[in-house]
Amino acid sequence: MAWFAIAALCGMALLTALGHWFRASGHARPRQRTALTAADLDTRKVLVPLALLGVLMMSKFVYLSSINSYYIFYLMHRFGLKVQAAQIDLFIFLASAAAGIMIGGPIGDRVGRRTVIIGSILGVLPFTLALPYVGETMTVVLSVIIGLILSSAFASIVVYANELVPGRVGAVSGLFFGLAFGIAGLGAAGLGVVADWTSITTVYQICAVLPALGIVALWLPKLH
Repeated sequence: MAWFAIAALCGMALLTALGHWFRASGHARPRQRTALTAADLDTRKVLVPLALLGVLMMSKFVYLSSINSYYIFYLMHRFGLKVQAAQIDLFIFLASAAAGIMIGGPIGDRVGRRTVIIGSILGVLPFTLALPYVGETMTVVLSVIIGLILSSAFASIVVYANELVPGRVGAVSGLFFGLAFGIAGLGAAGLGVVADWTSITTVYQICAVLPALGIVALWLPKLH
C-alpha cells in the first residue's frame, strides 16, 4: 500500500508543477466574457436533461457503491473466499473502474458524449444481470467488464452537463461531483439495510437491474 501513497505524492507534485506552469503561461488569466443570465437559457430544455443525468448518476453510483462496499462480503459469502483473496478481486474491479474513467474521456471526444453515456449505462445491463448467477471466475471477469464500461460515462456526463449550461463550469461540476459522492454514500447505507433484511446475494440481484434506468439516456438531446 505504501507504493500507492508514493504514487499519490508524485501525482500531487506533478499537479502543483502544472498549476504553476498554467499560471505563468497566462492561461489562468480571467477572460472577458458576457455574463449569462436566466433569460439566456431555456429553463425547461436545461432542467429536463439535467434531471435525466441525475437519474443516470443514481443508477451508476448506487451500483458502483454496491461493489465498493459489499463485494468482499459477497465473494466470501457466496464462494467462501478468504478476506485476502476477496480483497484482491475488489482491487481488480477498482483498477478496471479507474481504467474506464481514463478511457471514457477520449472515446467521448471521438464518438460523442451522448453515445458514450447511453452505451456505458445501458450497455452494461447484460453483464450486471448475469453477475449474481455465475461462478467465481466469471464473477471476476464480469466485474472487470462492468467496471470498465460503467465508469467510462462519468467524464462524459460531467462535460455534457457543462455543455448544457455554458458559463457555469464550477457550479455544474461541483453539483455532479457532489451528487457522485452523496449518491454513493446514501446507496451504500440503503444497500446495507437491504442486506440486513434479506441477504448480500439479494442486494446484487436488486442492483443488477439498476442499469436498466439507462433507457432515459435516449431522451437526452443531441448537442452540437
